[in-house]
Amino acid sequence: MPPELVVSTVRVPGEPRLVADVCGDGELVVLLHGIGGNRSNWARQLRVLAPRCRAVAYDARGYGESDDGPVPLSMADFSSDLGRVLDYFGAARAHVIGLSMGGMVAMDYCLRAPVRVASLVLADTGRGPAHEFSAAELEEFLRLRRAPLLAGKTPRDTAPAVARSLVAANAAPAVVRELEASLAALRRDAYLETLAVVTRYAGLVDLQRITAPTLVLVGSEDRVTPVARVRELAALIPRSTFAVIERAGHLSNLEQPQAFNRQITDFLLPLLGGQTHAQ
Repeated sequence: MPPELVVSTVRVPGEPRLVADVCGDGELVVLLHGIGGNRSNWARQLRVLAPRCRAVAYDARGYGESDDGPVPLSMADFSSDLGRVLDYFGAARAHVIGLSMGGMVAMDYCLRAPVRVASLVLADTGRGPAHEFSAAELEEFLRLRRAPLLAGKTPRDTAPAVARSLVAANAAPAVVRELEASLAALRRDAYLETLAVVTRYAGLVDLQRITAPTLVLVGSEDRVTPVARVRELAALIPRSTFAVIERAGHLSNLEQPQAFNRQITDFLLPLLGGQTHAQ
């Protein structure tokens, strides 16, 4: 990163307090991590985006250095937090990039506050399990994912197996280690609460109401949100473009950062008034 591009850490006040990394100046681009991640997962994207905009990646409530916040939790809480981030930076609207759970939050926020979303990038995400399973299947899905932690295992205990289930078959060992570290850092109770919210959330309907320019990305080896399912999501959003990141699993921004960054810069730069070029 050029020396003039300094990453600062800020604390967004309110309940709960949110901690964010910010770099660059200009139009606001906000990056939202997945259910097993934190703001550090976006380091490679901040480096690329910051020369052209103000890029912000923050820890969701219950993650990283952000506070947990009150329970019970809802998707509206995550959307409200995104709105607070825009307010903190004095932005009437922002370009929003969300991966997995972050993509669900981005869509939810766009449906609630469409005038505040300039564009969307939705990576390795979908409408959620509630749109895929019956009520009984949904609860079984949730039970199986909660069982190891409720039985006494810690996120650190389960991190290696979970990480391997998320990445492509030939993911670089360094990427797997980075993902394991993110998963190991999860706070058990906050994660379990978030898992229940994301699993049961069924609010992503009427996606044709999303009128912001939208880029939908998915890893070719994503087993959590497979290509066909994400393609169906893109078809529901009127102004969307769909692309596949080859040789990537569910964490396409970590596994294939050059291809991911090329996609997001080619999409965003015309909207930011810049010229496209590969990274």
